[in-house]
Amino acid sequence: MSEIAASMVSSEQSQIVLGEAPLPVVRIPMLDRERQLVAYELIFNHDVDDEATLMQRVLATIADGAITRMVRDNYAFLRFSRELLLKRADVLQHHRRLGVIVELSAALDPPLMESLQQVAQRGGSLLLDLGDMDIDAGESRVALSALLTLVRFVRIDASKLAPDALRERCEMLHARGLQVIAGNVEDHDTWHRCQALPFHAIQGRYLLRPEKVDVAVLSANRLSVLRLLRALEEEATGPVELGQVIRNDVILSYKLLSCVNSAYFALPRQLKSVEQAAIFFGLTRMRNWISTMTLTGMDDRPPELLRAALIRAHMCEQLAQSMPREQREMAFTTGLFSLLESLMCAPMALLLQHLPLAPDIRSALLEQQGPFAPLLEQVQQWEAGELRSGDIQPQQIRRMATAYLEALRWADHVYSFAEQRPN
Repeated sequence: MSEIAASMVSSEQSQIVLGEAPLPVVRIPMLDRERQLVAYELIFNHDVDDEATLMQRVLATIADGAITRMVRDNYAFLRFSRELLLKRADVLQHHRRLGVIVELSAALDPPLMESLQQVAQRGGSLLLDLGDMDIDAGESRVALSALLTLVRFVRIDASKLAPDALRERCEMLHARGLQVIAGNVEDHDTWHRCQALPFHAIQGRYLLRPEKVDVAVLSANRLSVLRLLRALEEEATGPVELGQVIRNDVILSYKLLSCVNSAYFALPRQLKSVEQAAIFFGLTRMRNWISTMTLTGMDDRPPELLRAALIRAHMCEQLAQSMPREQREMAFTTGLFSLLESLMCAPMALLLQHLPLAPDIRSALLEQQGPFAPLLEQVQQWEAGELRSGDIQPQQIRRMATAYLEALRWADHVYSFAEQRPN
C-alpha cells in the first residue's frame, strides 16, 4: 500500500470515536421471517463499573445523532438505567426510532411506570422483555396486565420455552395486537419453528451459524463465486493479472471502482481501473476487497449476514495492527471467510478444497488454531456482547470498541456499493 493510502486508512479510525472514549456497543439485528431487518438491539459491553457514566455517554451519543448513524436510521432498542428514564426520558421524544427495553419488574415501580407512560404517550416504543417468565402466575399476571397497556413489542425467550409453550405464548400475545419478538434463537431448528409462528421478528445467533444439510450441494452461482475467489488467490500475482481476473465482470468492476473512488477514501485523484487501484492500495488489499464485493454480491443471502462477514474481516484486521502488514491482510481474509459456511450453505472443509488459502488462515477456520484464531475468538465474543470489564481489561474493551465502530462504518459503506447496479 502507498504511504498516502496507509495514512488515509489509519485516519479513518478517529472519525467515529464518540466523546472521550468509544462507546462499547454492539448492534444485534432483529429480522423478520424472511430474514430482512426489522430493528437492532444495542447491547453495551461495559468498560466501566459505573453505570451512570456509561449512561451519560449513551445520552450524549443520542443527542449528537451518533447512535442514529450507527443503526443507519433503522429502529433500535436499548436499555436505559432507571435513573436516566426518570430524569431524561424526554430525549426519546426527539428520536422516535429509538425504543426502550423494559422488564416486568418495572410494573412494581410507580415512578418508573409514570415515566414509561409518558414515553408511550409521546409516541415512544417500549419493548417488554419477558424471557421465559411464567406469565400465568398471579403476581406476573397483574404486572403484565399493567405493562401491556403501554408496550407495543414483547420479546420471549425461544431457547428456554418448549415448542408448545412457545406457540401458545406467541399466539396469545399476537392476538392482543402486540408485535412479538422471538429472542435467543440460537439454532436453525428453533428458527424454523419461529418462522411458522406469527412473530414480528426473530433475534439470535442462528444467522451466524451454518445450517446443517444432509448433502451439501453448491449451486451454479456459488460455484461461480468460489471459482472467482480461487482465481484471485492463484492467478492475481500482479495488478495486470488482478484486472484480468475480473475483466469480464462489468458489475463487479463497477462496484469496486465506485467504492474506492467514494468520498469515504477521499482519494487525491480518481482511479479509473482495477489495475490503478491495485497499485495505489496494494495488491493484497485489493484482492481482499474484490473477495468482499464478490461475497456481498450473493443476493440470495440475508444482508445482515453479509454485513457480519464484513465487520468480522475489518475487526480482525484492526486487531492485528501489531503484526506485519501481510499478516494483517491475512487476518482480514480470516474474518471474511469465517462465515463462509453460512454464506455458502456447505461445510467449511468442502469449501476450502476450492480455495488455496495460506496454512495459518486454514488452521484458524478449520481447527481454531494458529495466530489468527485468538483474533477471531475475540471478535466473536464481542459481537455476542460477552465481554465485560470484570473479564478483560477496560483498555482492551475500548480498543475493541474502536475497532468495532470503525468496522460498522466501513461495512455499511462497502455494502451500500455492493447493492448498486450500473445505470
